Amino acid sequence: MKGVLETREVQSPALENNPLGDPARRRLTVYLPPGYAAGTQRYPVVYFLHAFSSTGASWTNASGFAPSVPDRLDALIEQGVIPPVIGVFPDAWTKLGGSQWVNSDAIGRYRDYLAKDIIGFVDKTWRTLPKAASRAVVGHSSGGYGALVMGRYHPELFSLVGAHAPDSYFEYCYMPDLPKAATALLKAGGVETWATEMRQRARETKMRGDDFPVINILAMAAAYSPKKGEPLNLELPFDQQNAKLRLDVWNRWLVHDPVRFVPKFLDSFRKLKGVFLDAGTRDEFNLRWGARMVADDLKAAGVDVTHEEFEDGHSGVSYRFERSLAVLVPRLTQD
Repeated sequence: MKGVLETREVQSPALENNPLGDPARRRLTVYLPPGYAAGTQRYPVVYFLHAFSSTGASWTNASGFAPSVPDRLDALIEQGVIPPVIGVFPDAWTKLGGSQWVNSDAIGRYRDYLAKDIIGFVDKTWRTLPKAASRAVVGHSSGGYGALVMGRYHPELFSLVGAHAPDSYFEYCYMPDLPKAATALLKAGGVETWATEMRQRARETKMRGDDFPVINILAMAAAYSPKKGEPLNLELPFDQQNAKLRLDVWNRWLVHDPVRFVPKFLDSFRKLKGVFLDAGTRDEFNLRWGARMVADDLKAAGVDVTHEEFEDGHSGVSYRFERSLAVLVPRLTQD
């Protein structure tokens, strides 16, 4: 037997009147395990947070060689590796490519969107076990970062966190893109001009390869250093004329770095049943090192941590969810 996917639309009060004018009504995809329709059982739930530049629908994509994540859930359940669970795939796409799953004055309240609106809708609509002991949150890259954000702020909602290659140790993962962004923004004549030209390119043909570092930095600035009145309501961590690092702004970014915030919120992480962390040894954004640092701090604080590395890069690694789900889902309370 296979599970089924249901799609609904959720009106999010948290996203209404958001600064980017992105839709407050979002499509939500939910995986229901085999046998759901025929029974009355309630199920634990895993929330899957997508990466930057992806959407909630991206989880259902399958190639000729790689199954989708719902397909992987089917296989894990069929093989008895995990008990049946509901899988929830919320959408946090923005005009800047993503939200980091945080509340921001430049993007919107995406942490509240997940923690209040999505969880509330899911628990009312499907037969969930509506308690932290029966909820896990997992994600890759910016989604992994979002999972750590949920661990920091919402241990009352989630008992298990899975963070695959989460954005962490910003000096390594973001700083290499700063001069690339400075070059493109100087050439374009500013943030808003570049963003307008990029969106036009994306509509007419597609984004260029060198667009990604720029939109990445703009999105991160919107998440970590919002400032009303500035172009796109964000403050860049470098001088746009000479690319010199603006330490006052950069330090605002660092406050949001898991390497910095995890040690300050250990009481929240101690409330969790466990944390799964991994990263590829060839991760192009150097994320293996931040994952190591976070894992070390959590372990030293007595948090139950599973930390792994594997021989691969940053992209095309959805198979790693088979590993995190195998570790986390059996620990969810089943009744």
